[in-house]
Amino acid sequence: MDKPDVSDLIRRISLRQLQVFESLARNRSFTKAAEELFLAQPTVSMQIKKLNDTVGAPLFEQIGKSVHLTDAGHALHNACREVFEVFARFDTQLADFQGLKQGHLKLAVVSTAKYFAPILLGHFCERYPGIDVSLKVTNRERLLERMAENADEFYIIGEPPPHVNAAFERFMPNPLVVVAWREHPLASKQQIPLERLAKERFIMREPGSGTRIAILERFKSKDLRPEIRMELGSNEAIKQAVIAKLGISIMSRHALGQEMNERELAVLNVKGFPIDWDLFIGYAANRKLSLLSKTFLEFLRKEGRKIVANAAA
Repeated sequence: MDKPDVSDLIRRISLRQLQVFESLARNRSFTKAAEELFLAQPTVSMQIKKLNDTVGAPLFEQIGKSVHLTDAGHALHNACREVFEVFARFDTQLADFQGLKQGHLKLAVVSTAKYFAPILLGHFCERYPGIDVSLKVTNRERLLERMAENADEFYIIGEPPPHVNAAFERFMPNPLVVVAWREHPLASKQQIPLERLAKERFIMREPGSGTRIAILERFKSKDLRPEIRMELGSNEAIKQAVIAKLGISIMSRHALGQEMNERELAVLNVKGFPIDWDLFIGYAANRKLSLLSKTFLEFLRKEGRKIVANAAA
């Protein structure tokens, strides 16, 4: 096949194809790319095949269940990022031209923040009804990947990671408490020593979780190591496992929700708890904030904590 010239390539590649390609390159899975873009998997495969034919070289190779970029794929991925960055700058300029009548705000948060982030966005959109928002809830590891890819305007995360080109501001308290099922033998005890707590079996988030990091640091400070019985990838699963008496856990107070209202969980009175932990709002240090982004950031600074506190009351 003859290699197409650059002008021919520009005419034949669509932005939709680049969007599908970028998602597949990042997720390394046709299934995950299809889910992210709300497309059928055959549609993703068809778009990639068309793109391969247009470029004249394979962009991916299949290794097991994962797909990996070829050299041509890496080159296109770099070009793709530059194209999307140009459009992101244009979107920022356009939003400034339009003021706050229209615009799109993208926010990615760790799973703990999913209990209040929709409330914050609801208040903001009520004030600025022309604004569209996207909220991505994920774990810490995936959020850091999105941050490296400059995928969103703002990120809500626990302990800020080192060596990341982003600015972070302390946003709101995120106290970590010890939870057990309501009939647990320690539920009626006061000032439980950490040494006694370490004898219990724990249910924890996956390695790399900000909450898990804080918990292990607290035990390590007392030369203790908790017995981890089970690792689960979501707060909801952890709460149900605790209710089922599979173990106790240490969680954000924000995550307790309905289970506390229905008295299915008990917060244990443990010495040194709650752990003082904070959530931070982060944004790319090298990205110029649009008028919309500046307004949202100021909204979080001035009203965010109060809105969340009122909702929890």
